[in-house]
Amino acid sequence: MTFRTPSRRLFLGGALTTATAGLILPHRARAQDAVNFQLSWLHSVQFGGSYIAQDKGYWSDAGLEVALQPGGPNAPVEPPVVAGTALVGISAADYTAAAVNQGAPFKIIGVAMQKNPFAIASLAENPVNSPADLVGKKIGMALANMPVLEALCSINDVDISEIEVVPTQYDPAPLVQGQVDCLLCWATDLPVAMEIQGVENVTMLLADHGYAVHSQTYIATEDSLANRRDQLVALMKGEVMGWQDYQADPAAAAALTVEMFPDAGLDLATQELQAERQVPLMFSDLTEAEGFGWFTDETVAANVETLALLDKPVSADLWDRSILEEVHG
Repeated sequence: MTFRTPSRRLFLGGALTTATAGLILPHRARAQDAVNFQLSWLHSVQFGGSYIAQDKGYWSDAGLEVALQPGGPNAPVEPPVVAGTALVGISAADYTAAAVNQGAPFKIIGVAMQKNPFAIASLAENPVNSPADLVGKKIGMALANMPVLEALCSINDVDISEIEVVPTQYDPAPLVQGQVDCLLCWATDLPVAMEIQGVENVTMLLADHGYAVHSQTYIATEDSLANRRDQLVALMKGEVMGWQDYQADPAAAAALTVEMFPDAGLDLATQELQAERQVPLMFSDLTEAEGFGWFTDETVAANVETLALLDKPVSADLWDRSILEEVHG
């Protein structure tokens, strides 16, 4: 069993929903502004809300011609955003923290995934349901992710020396074949691949056990916030509308993804399950109350604390809520 699109960490609905109706985009009597939107990985339903925004014209109605640039192992997010060739990029708080600590002028202007997708995947007959269950287990993972495991153990008072770390490729095979007891992975990929193949598995989200790191975040430069603010607001309004439509019909988002990228080797059943698994990561009581992409001073404080454990110290002013405040009124 192989998984075709490994994690970056290792190298449509019909009418507008009621919630979307309050986000009517302004029409502009001028030529459209062409902007690049840099995604963090290869095309898949992971970015389904953005595809809906493009397909339904939410951006073009706002005067933007948005080009969605795929990421991948040889297409990091940060350089085009720093250079100004991409207006916005999809990243994660730990990546952005590392870049800022090296002098990059980034701000996080929105948070798509309210829960970090990192998870411990195990087989149903030998489940890992809590961090304490890792003691005495073999965990397969990339050694580059050791800080993640160390942070999880520190937060939950687990002795990491009692866990055997086995370096593995980003593939479910070592778990399915019994070489390890569990895998560190994203909840939306390897567990989905196993379920599609009929392998019963259990996922334990690290976010449910104190690991607070915002993921699928929107980053822009301080210069863009100062000088391209109208474009940022328009892009984020369209993005919000697209993701609200996604929430209303994830299966339609999966179908659109497969239709838009016929050469990407995407399987509809896999995309549908991934879309379904993403919903509870991206929507919460907070987004229900405040709107898609929202974050609070409290969630930022939790991120700052976890990032310090990852040796990526940042201050709360890395996050800027002003664009979202304008988007959501």
